[in-house]
Amino acid sequence: MSRPSWTTVTPILAGVALVPAWFAHPDGALVLSLLAVLLVAAVLAAVHHAEVVAHRVGEPYGSLVLAVAVTIIEVGLIVTLMVTTDKDTAGLARDTVFAAAMITVNGIVGISLLVGALKHHLAVFNPEGTGSALATVIALAVVCLVLPSVTTSQPGPEFTGAQLAFAAIASLALYGMFVFTQTIRHRDFFLPVTSAQHSPLVSDGPVAGAGTPSHGGGFEHAPVDLDEDGHADPPTDRAALTSLGLLALSLVAVVGLAKVESPAIESGVEALGFPHAVVGVVIALLVLAPETIAAVRAAARNRVQVSLNLALGSAMASIGLTIPAIAVASIWLDGPLELGLNQLQTVLLVLTAAVAILTVVPGRAKPLQGGVHLVLLAAFLFLTVAP
Repeated sequence: MSRPSWTTVTPILAGVALVPAWFAHPDGALVLSLLAVLLVAAVLAAVHHAEVVAHRVGEPYGSLVLAVAVTIIEVGLIVTLMVTTDKDTAGLARDTVFAAAMITVNGIVGISLLVGALKHHLAVFNPEGTGSALATVIALAVVCLVLPSVTTSQPGPEFTGAQLAFAAIASLALYGMFVFTQTIRHRDFFLPVTSAQHSPLVSDGPVAGAGTPSHGGGFEHAPVDLDEDGHADPPTDRAALTSLGLLALSLVAVVGLAKVESPAIESGVEALGFPHAVVGVVIALLVLAPETIAAVRAAARNRVQVSLNLALGSAMASIGLTIPAIAVASIWLDGPLELGLNQLQTVLLVLTAAVAILTVVPGRAKPLQGGVHLVLLAAFLFLTVAP
C-alpha cells in the first residue's frame, strides 16, 4: 500500500493545526513560524489540487477554478480582518483589491510573458480573448476603485449606499458576461495558442485543451497516457472529487492560518515603519501565490494563453466578486468603506492599463514586454512602501 503524498497530508495537518491556533491566539515566535510553514505548504497543496480539478474540467474552465479559489481566500481574509482587528480597516478592501490587480496584470502577466518568451523565443496568445479580458478588468477597476474618488455625493473616497449597490451589481454583471463569453459563446478565443498557430480558429488540427485529453487548463499532475495520443490523460472522477475536497480544506486552512498570522504581519509592518497599505499587499501576495505558480508552469510549457487567462481572470474575480461581497458585508461592518484610489495609485493604474493594451494588441510578446510589466510591479511595490 503506497503512502499518502504530501499534498494529501498537508491540508489535513493544516486543518488540524488551525483548530487550536484559532482559539489559543499563539504569540510565540516558534509556534508562529511553524504555522507560517504550514500556511505556505497549504498554499502549495491548493495549487496542486486546483491543477488536478482544472485538468479534469479542461480549459478554459480550468482557469476559473483558481480564480474563484483566490477570491474565496481574499474575501475571507478581508472580512475576517475587518471584523476582528481593532485597527483602522476602512481602506483594507481597496488596498488589497488594488494590490491584487497590480500583481496580476503586472506581476503574473509580466513573469509569464518573460518565461514564455525566453524559453520559446516569443510568447504567443490570442489577442481577441486576452483583449476582452483586459477590457473587463479595466472597466471593473475604474468603476470600483476610481469613481469613488471623484463622486460628490459622499465626502472622501467613498460611495454612498446607492452608489455602492450600483457598483456591486455592475461588477457582477461584467464578470458574468465575461464568464459567459469565455466558457460558452467564444470559448475558442481563450484556448492555448502555440508559435505555429496564432489563432486557435485557424489551426489544421485539434487545439490542445479543446476536446482533447491534454493538459487541461495548462496544468500537469500525472504523466499517464493510456490512449497514446501524446497528452497526459485527465484524472478520474474519483481523483478529481478527492482533490476538490482537499482543495476546499486547503482554502479554509489558508484563510484561517493567515488570520492567525495577521497580527504578526501587522506588527511587523508597523515595526518597519511601513504604511498600513502594505498589509493589503501582503494579503494579495499570499492569496495570489497559487495563481503565480500555475501561470509560470503554463508559460514554461508554451501555453501563455492559459497564463494570461489565470492572471486576468484573477484580477477580474478579485474586483468583480470581492467588491460585491464586501458591499454585502458592509451592512454588518462598522465604520466607513473607502474604495477610492489616491492620485499615485490612479496614475499607476492608468499606466498599467496603457502598457497592458499595447502588450495585448499584437498577440505575441518578446521578453521586453514581460520586463516592462515587472518594472511597473516593482514601482508599485516600492511606492507602496515609500509613497
